[in-house]
Amino acid sequence: MRFIIYNIVEVYEGKSKMTISATELKSNLGKYLLLAASEAIFITKSGRVVAKLTSPYQDNVKTAKSLFGILPKDVTLEEARAERLNQI
Repeated sequence: MRFIIYNIVEVYEGKSKMTISATELKSNLGKYLLLAASEAIFITKSGRVVAKLTSPYQDNVKTAKSLFGILPKDVTLEEARAERLNQI
């Protein structure tokens, strides 16, 4: 029987942070793809975090909420759009 040890080193966004090696990910990719739907998985190579495996939908709500109210109330939508286009 094979045992897999998870290295939970800290809390990330209110959840435990799972860290696995790149070799472990390669050996059990399907399992970690399922787990990534519900939690962030950090992948290490030579002891350093090199990637984060997570659901593409997990952070969208948090990002949208952080942007709420970012524009001053005296700026119109047209002014904001023009300023954004000028930055490109």
